[in-house]
Amino acid sequence: MYSLDQRISDRIRLEREIRGWSLSELAERSGVSRTMIHKIERADSSPTATLLARLSGAFGLTMSTLIARAEIHEGRLSRRDNQPIWRDPQSGYLRRHVSPNSDLPLELVEVELPAGAEVPMPAAAYAMFRQLIWVKQGTLTFTEGEETHVLAEGDCLELGPPKDCIFRNGGDTSCVYAVILLKSR
Repeated sequence: MYSLDQRISDRIRLEREIRGWSLSELAERSGVSRTMIHKIERADSSPTATLLARLSGAFGLTMSTLIARAEIHEGRLSRRDNQPIWRDPQSGYLRRHVSPNSDLPLELVEVELPAGAEVPMPAAAYAMFRQLIWVKQGTLTFTEGEETHVLAEGDCLELGPPKDCIFRNGGDTSCVYAVILLKSR
């Protein structure tokens, strides 16, 4: 069976080729080494969430859009069993693209961050988007730039201007949160 990691690898290559970029140009735009991009495109290496965020940011896409493009589902209904799920090989972070593949300027993503896990994200990963983070279960420590927010179940945070950030679960149980992305106009 053709895995989601293989489809993501193919999609990264396709996004690069659509733009007419060389491996070197994508490396320069994303801050990811040419060698690593080559390994990812050949599916010799699974990208971490941070690398995937850097690559998608270079394309002007969110990570969830890139994953959704790798898992093409048409229609207005996105059933849970058909929603693309991706696991970060480094942190165990589980990302589910919830919203249907559409032309709406909004994306909805559910994330499960294991106990003790930490995922850094570069500002480029969401430079063209506004974001909300809504904690559904557990506690999330979110650092954007120099500011740290401790979010409990039910808390919702609107992110400020794009800054490098860190999602951290310092608790003993998984933290589940939703990320709502709105394309800036």
